[in-house]
Amino acid sequence: MTEASRPASGRAFAVGAAMLIAIAFVTLLGPRIAPHDPLEGDIERRLESPSWEFPLGTDRLGRCQLSRTLVGARTSLGLALLTSVIVSAIALAVGAAGAFGGRLADRVVSRVIDVFISFPSFVLALALVGVMGPSALAMVWAIAWTWWPAEARVARSLLHTARHRDFVDAAALAGVHPARVLYRHVWPQIGPAFAVRISLEMGSIVVAFSTLSFLGLGLQPPNPEWGVMLNEARPFVSTAPHLLLGPGLALILSVLSCNLLAEGLRERLDVRQAHGW
Repeated sequence: MTEASRPASGRAFAVGAAMLIAIAFVTLLGPRIAPHDPLEGDIERRLESPSWEFPLGTDRLGRCQLSRTLVGARTSLGLALLTSVIVSAIALAVGAAGAFGGRLADRVVSRVIDVFISFPSFVLALALVGVMGPSALAMVWAIAWTWWPAEARVARSLLHTARHRDFVDAAALAGVHPARVLYRHVWPQIGPAFAVRISLEMGSIVVAFSTLSFLGLGLQPPNPEWGVMLNEARPFVSTAPHLLLGPGLALILSVLSCNLLAEGLRERLDVRQAHGW
């Protein structure tokens, strides 16, 4: 990588990290900083355009769109973060079983991953939510169940590469406890690259949650969730386009921040020296 491209990667990382910190702040304090009750409406003020009192206007029931967007961040991003943690845990466990369990275990893990990854992930998520019924818990497990195979394949590949390094073999031969070998010698090798992958997938999971809610298979009204809000705004796109501003911009900024952070991390990994791994 050229010297001229390094400042750009640093800016991407800084901007992505700053955006994620701001989004996390809004997520945690959304109910406290919301100017109005997100569930309380005034039918006489329905579909108002943005104003000082309602910066993003009101919806079809006269509810503040800004308040619903702020409060909905906790639901949309909180569920996406929970799902990312579950996906990461399953992927690392399955990848470790393949990388450290011997040839037979590796073959079994590879075949299982191939079977699950052969199904279109979103179609399978739709089917699982349809079976379990629309709910937040159903969305979490459906997306986790369909997203883990791709991450497990990446984790298995990274772990295979890491465990065959000379210094890892030397530590194992020296009698170092396997847990310490994993923590001190294997995880530092795969952690940064896996973090890049999860940062990218976090944006996809946020979009998947909102898509399921938009289709009516996730959270149900009157819950303030970005996908639910976009679905409620759909009939009024031509008459009240301001209804798309809050949830639409929130989704765009969330996905953009995850992608910028992942890009910055990836570029930083590219300039690592070989001994840094």
